[in-house]
Amino acid sequence: MSTWGDPSLLDKPGLPVPRETELSKPHWEACRRGELLVQQCQDCSAYIFTPEFACTQCLGDRLEWVTSSGKGTLYSFTVIHRPQRPEFEVPYVAAIVELEEGWHMLSNIVDCDIDKVQVGLPLQVCFVPRGDVVLPMFKIAGD
Repeated sequence: MSTWGDPSLLDKPGLPVPRETELSKPHWEACRRGELLVQQCQDCSAYIFTPEFACTQCLGDRLEWVTSSGKGTLYSFTVIHRPQRPEFEVPYVAAIVELEEGWHMLSNIVDCDIDKVQVGLPLQVCFVPRGDVVLPMFKIAGD
């Protein structure tokens, strides 16, 4: 079982935890509520993730947090067999998920046989507690 597939392994000392900033605070607060938020530009309608102060498409500064469906497909992935730190249990799947609204998110796939992972796989966000932070990860839709 990978680090991300077994919640008991998430308490292992030394695992990194994302740091909330003023900019990213709405994202992390929503994750704690079981909701996935993304910024959307009110000038050009582009979705922006990771959180930014200005739109990466038109440079507009009218960004609002909107709710994402959390549904998507696997755009790309790699299976990690050699951990970057000894605290990580391998193998685990690092994935780029294309959300149905058209934006991309780097995350992990959990609760899944690694042999079932393939590009185009339908996914659904799930929320994994890690201390004071709740991490948005993905599982196979319908599982």
